[in-house]
Amino acid sequence: MEETKYLSLDIGRAALKIAVTASRDEENDVKSKLAKQDITATAVDFGGEFIHSIVKIVERAVVAAQRQGLVPDNHIGAGAVAGATSAALEQVKNKAMGFNVGGKIGIARYGEHLCVAIYMGVGVLNLNEMCVGLAHRSIYKA
Repeated sequence: MEETKYLSLDIGRAALKIAVTASRDEENDVKSKLAKQDITATAVDFGGEFIHSIVKIVERAVVAAQRQGLVPDNHIGAGAVAGATSAALEQVKNKAMGFNVGGKIGIARYGEHLCVAIYMGVGVLNLNEMCVGLAHRSIYKA
């Protein structure tokens, strides 16, 4: 049995850290620091009208997590990421409904812990509200 070094709260923090990065350089720096702690992480940008973007946001999260090796390239890995992403979106939907959104999805994994953080601006033109959604799933680590 694997000894737990980090809890779901810690992996949630890691997902949020990478989601709030402002540039690819900063993102790579955070990813590198997390890797030194045996936490794998990735991030992907998104934007558009919220309702029409939901499917694309989930798809981007799944593809990014699979390409970066955070989850296996099968229905179990895809389901874990899609479920966590959907749960995170559920937390922000009341603010985002009917508006344009743009932001970043952060995904972090350690052992059986998988967290997805969504950091985004919601609004019209430059009149933005900020919001964050964060969710956790457990996924078997062989």
